[in-house]
Amino acid sequence: MEPLGAKLRKQRRRLGLTLDELAGRVSISKPYLSLIETGRVPNPPSDEKLRRLEQTLGFGVGELVTQAHLQRTPQDVRAVLGKLLERKKGRGTPLVEGEVDDLSGILRELVDRSGQGAERIMGNAVPVINRASAGYPKDFMDLSYPTRVADQYVGCPEISDKDAFAARVHGDSMTPKYREGDIVIFAPSLAARNGDDCFVRFADGQTTFKRIFFETDGESPVVRLQPRNEKYRPMVVKSQEVAGMYRAAFRYQRVDGE
Repeated sequence: MEPLGAKLRKQRRRLGLTLDELAGRVSISKPYLSLIETGRVPNPPSDEKLRRLEQTLGFGVGELVTQAHLQRTPQDVRAVLGKLLERKKGRGTPLVEGEVDDLSGILRELVDRSGQGAERIMGNAVPVINRASAGYPKDFMDLSYPTRVADQYVGCPEISDKDAFAARVHGDSMTPKYREGDIVIFAPSLAARNGDDCFVRFADGQTTFKRIFFETDGESPVVRLQPRNEKYRPMVVKSQEVAGMYRAAFRYQRVDGE
């Protein structure tokens, strides 16, 4: 199977579209599209984004979504499906008539079983998706991070937000409250308020971790991003440059070295 990113890039070039043009048509940031095409995202984009790409690039309905679902499928489930497909193609013991009427249905059932088992084990586990830059903004992967497939999780029973995510602090601009290496859990369901510590996502796909203050520059609304470390200066950005602000809810901090 051709990698998802390579397939997208080939079709985009075939249609004569630049990354900027495609990003504008599907409302996905150019940096994130580039990461997808070059295979530097750990997991496929959300179904919603894939459907927009299907429609814009002329893929069949569900073509990219189906491939992404297969990519997210646990390895043991893929192995079972592979054996069934081999038998259907005549390589190995042939399938008994009526044994497999719909391989996709079997796959869906296996995935559901696997997912339910993982959910029971993991409970309110929150995916650690990247570093939260407490210095300069860094590329952000995607808020629609596929459930149960992150490289690392932290348990947080008090979090009920299904879209909650965690990130490691990088840099020292949020000291003394946050130190480098701390894991902070952010809850998109919580409204961001003046003075809150937030994971801020910019329209161009970059991010930073700062205290936020809603202000005005003349008549234009702006957001002041204030470091907690007094040696760093605040950054003021126009409100339209901010794509999202996600409030910090919990913090995991190392106790050694104090």
